[in-house]
Order: sequence, then C-alpha cells, then structure tokens
Amino acid sequence: MADAVTEQSDAELLESLADAKKELFNLRFQLATGQLANPARIREIKKGVARVRTEQRRRQLAETGIK
Repeated sequence: MADAVTEQSDAELLESLADAKKELFNLRFQLATGQLANPARIREIKKGVARVRTEQRRRQLAETGIK
C-alpha cells in the first residue's frame, strides 16, 4: 500500500483521502450503532489516511526544497 501511495498523482491522493474519510465516517457511525462487523477496519483506514497525508506533506516539503 505504501508504494501505491507514492505512485499516485496529487489528484489521486486527494481522491483517496476523500474516499478514506468517507469510509472512516461510515465505520464510526456503524460502531456507534452497534453494526460494525470488523472493528479492525477502522485502524486500517486511519493508517491509510495518515499515509496519504504524509505523502502530501513530503511532496509539499520537496517543492520548497526542504528535506
């Protein structure tokens, strides 16, 4: 997955982030209503969001010349 994130374009990263946030919202809603079948999925999605945000920040710093 980490390789997939680094290979995505900026637009694809934004789309991935939006999709992950929507899924995370839905999973949290299911958790609150007692309908969540796989609670570990929340952790997976949160890690995916962090990977995307980290890649976005890495690219932002690369543009400014900061390592």
